Amino acid sequence: MAYTESTMLPLGIEAPDFKLTDVVSGKKMSFEDIEGEMATVVAFICNHCPYVKHINPVFSATAAKYKDLGVGFVAISSNDVEHYPQDSPEKMAEVAKKEGYTFPYLYDDTQVVARSYHAVCTPEFYVFDRNRRLVYRGQLDDSRPGNDIEVSGEDLTGALDTLLRGEHVSTNQKPGGGCNIKWKKDMDPNS
Repeated sequence: MAYTESTMLPLGIEAPDFKLTDVVSGKKMSFEDIEGEMATVVAFICNHCPYVKHINPVFSATAAKYKDLGVGFVAISSNDVEHYPQDSPEKMAEVAKKEGYTFPYLYDDTQVVARSYHAVCTPEFYVFDRNRRLVYRGQLDDSRPGNDIEVSGEDLTGALDTLLRGEHVSTNQKPGGGCNIKWKKDMDPNS
């Protein structure tokens, strides 16, 4: 399992918009369509990554809980499905149903959205305030497969709780980490 850390997009930037297809409903969705009244979480995940599989139940439960508090959630998969067919839209829809996602799971076929968010790994989380400004980016928590730390979601929920109290989110944030996004040859930022 190769490990890649997120690039930590600068705080304060405005949420990059997108228009991607939800693999469950088939609807095209933008940031505005998923935006929450109080905050919005954008997560880059995929089906096959063991780091995502490790946190999926807690992430799914967190989204269900905070949705009722005015937080919008969306997950985006940007992997190259030609070389990683287990991340295809059809397989994404299966995972969304199996995991009980209460949020859209969008497919970024062109990988342009991942590039606009400077996303490089899965899972990677971004929290935007009600003004669409980035206030948190990084990890769900310190748990990783095999490190014997229980998945709690405390980094993400800590940022959300602070934001919901109307306070400033600490800038002391840890990068997300996991599998690298599987770039198409012409989209690889390292080539």
